[in-house]
Amino acid sequence: MMEQSLKKLFDYQKFEGNSALQSVIDSVHSRYSVRELDLDELEYVNAAGISNMYLLKKEQESKEDGNR
Repeated sequence: MMEQSLKKLFDYQKFEGNSALQSVIDSVHSRYSVRELDLDELEYVNAAGISNMYLLKKEQESKEDGNR
């Protein structure tokens, strides 16, 4: 509900040009800017299941334990 209201306000602002509303929009955009994650940040992303980094780490640990 709130997201739809904000979307309508943002669309309205494109045509109206209200300076107070533009200030709010700029504030929201600065807090929630969209950007690409770098490789270090991608290590912490896991949409579902077990991450590849976790599996690689476990595989390396088991190899190290086997070499002892």
